[in-house]
Amino acid sequence: MRSSNRTVLVTGASRGIGAAIALGLARRGYDVALNDIERQKDALSDVAGQIEAMGRRTVIAFADVSRKGEVEAMVKTVADSFGHIDAVVNNAGILIAGEVEGLREEYWDSVMDVNAKGTFLVIQALLPLMKARKYGRIVNIASIGGKHGAPSQAHYSASKAAVMGFTRVLAQEVGVDGITANCVCPGIILTDMGRVNLDDPEVRNSWQEKTAIRRIGDPEDVVGTVAFFASDDAGFITGQSLNVDGGIVLS
Repeated sequence: MRSSNRTVLVTGASRGIGAAIALGLARRGYDVALNDIERQKDALSDVAGQIEAMGRRTVIAFADVSRKGEVEAMVKTVADSFGHIDAVVNNAGILIAGEVEGLREEYWDSVMDVNAKGTFLVIQALLPLMKARKYGRIVNIASIGGKHGAPSQAHYSASKAAVMGFTRVLAQEVGVDGITANCVCPGIILTDMGRVNLDDPEVRNSWQEKTAIRRIGDPEDVVGTVAFFASDDAGFITGQSLNVDGGIVLS
């Protein structure tokens, strides 16, 4: 699934799954635009340096994906730098744990704004460019949480379920334009955000026991599925949500 003169925008690319995806796509021949918020600039610069060392082009485009104006400016920066955008991986996401009864309204809003609205805003800004070229690969990072859920994550689960529902409708709207849209649903992955689930050794062991492969996931475990959905090999697949969880949610 190597690429030739293909470009991709990866949001939330400074660390964890996003950084792994950005580097994995660069290894597969993509030029990669890296997005995150500005306070992550040092980490983004590190990822950019690794991509350049592979001989690929890269550009950093800061934006809070929940803010329409910043998203539109980001897309323009990337399009101006690369000339076109073949694929996007909507990976930017946050998790603030809290049980429903005591959950603060601003936590609900923040998680929904980044995870669900952010995905919508990035795609909305990109669609005119993809439609003009009659080509696009949209890969949205959802979660098994959107299918399964866990205590203290109702708002996160709701946001990821929203991403999957949105993607199913989007796929129906844009297929005629040569654009596919799919979701990747990671399971329990060892990242800074994933440690919300994993700091307690008993909790970590419990998740490991629930996984058919009997281990916690690594960001690299997600890369291959994303690369497949972003490639021409997946040209007849759209509107799907694929679990990458080692065998927790079996569907």
